[in-house]
Amino acid sequence: MNHKLLITVAITMLAFGGFPSISFAKNSDFEQSVNVTANKFGGSLDDKTLIYSGNVSVSQGTLLIKADKLVIDSSAGKGKEVFIASGEPAVYSQTLEGDKPIQANANEIRYDFATRVLTLTGKAEINQSGSLVQSAKIQYDLEKQTLNAESGGKEERVSTIFTPEKK
Repeated sequence: MNHKLLITVAITMLAFGGFPSISFAKNSDFEQSVNVTANKFGGSLDDKTLIYSGNVSVSQGTLLIKADKLVIDSSAGKGKEVFIASGEPAVYSQTLEGDKPIQANANEIRYDFATRVLTLTGKAEINQSGSLVQSAKIQYDLEKQTLNAESGGKEERVSTIFTPEKK
């Protein structure tokens, strides 16, 4: 089965309840301020780039990203920043509507503040309610709750493990 067909099957399963308890991100999260803490900070006003390193934490409501390093590119303007977190791995977590936790990790997590899209690359995986998607690259739209995964080539594959919901 090629990876595009597998992705289509996975998305279809998501749409029809195969991935249990998919919920929307809490809208109140996106109304909150973004807070960043780290051991070190530096930046360039000319490049409109901020660099945080060492025990980095980004929070916005229940959204939390933990990483070894964070680069914030604000060259597109206020409200259009791109947060690029890297680590071994960098970790994202959030509590969705209905108090459903979701967690993801990858070597790099890119969070586009304007579009609310997470792009996970390098040993990417996303886990919710015991179900897991693993791939070289995963794109996750926090607002629309859509998920796209790609393999990294012929040897790599997209893997999805569906865990049934307990009754």
